[in-house]
Amino acid sequence: MKKFDPGLGVRIDKDQMEFRYDQDVFGPQPEKRTLSDIRGSLKDPDCKGPDIVYSIAMDVGKKKHQKQLYQRKLLFGVVTYAAGALGEEPIRSQGHIHKASSHSGWSPPEIYEIWEGKAVIYMQEYADDFPGKCYAVQAGPGDVVVVPPGWAHSTISADPAAPLTFGAWCDREYGFEYGKIRAHQGLAWYPILDDNFNIVWEHNDNYIYTNLIEKSPNKYENLDITERIPIYKQFENNPDTFQFVSKPFLKRNEWENFVP
Repeated sequence: MKKFDPGLGVRIDKDQMEFRYDQDVFGPQPEKRTLSDIRGSLKDPDCKGPDIVYSIAMDVGKKKHQKQLYQRKLLFGVVTYAAGALGEEPIRSQGHIHKASSHSGWSPPEIYEIWEGKAVIYMQEYADDFPGKCYAVQAGPGDVVVVPPGWAHSTISADPAAPLTFGAWCDREYGFEYGKIRAHQGLAWYPILDDNFNIVWEHNDNYIYTNLIEKSPNKYENLDITERIPIYKQFENNPDTFQFVSKPFLKRNEWENFVP
């Protein structure tokens, strides 16, 4: 199975859905999301699936960077998904919007990097009746996907046979808002597995219809992100690279008419 080396000493115990850290790396015990935790955002809330759907370790990094990450209000998270499916849906996170942080007043963006497995990062401009632009961005090991400030989104495992693992740059004061999405019984498009275990998309009629654009990731050159260099390594080389995650206004012009 193809994997991408993130340049960070984190190993995944897939059987226990746990993380193991090298001696020079700090990280917490993971938070585990069970099927019962996320039923409210699924197309079929009564579906069957793995008991532990995914594990999240928020605030991982090299010990020598810990103080700097805190001062910059940056946080690196690691997530691993179980193999399998949620009824006719693939394994995925709950749809959410990032809560506005008190220090910036902005809903922060998020920078994903796929380490193992196949992913689709689904995102939509709004969580109101009119969802605005809707994208399904397909990504594999080494690919980076940016979710802009304020967009509702979900991370989907596109291969039921293989666990998905990824890292992400986040605002240290992270928080999730679920209310509007749960009120609409999920996001504007449901990912459904067909008979060949490929993802097809079904519109959620609780939203006004807008087209879904399926695409590969943008290059994000205007955000000063370099392709194929691990995003933690890019921070290590230049700590200012991802300062826009906790200070989204630094890239204010880039968020207008953003294409992920």
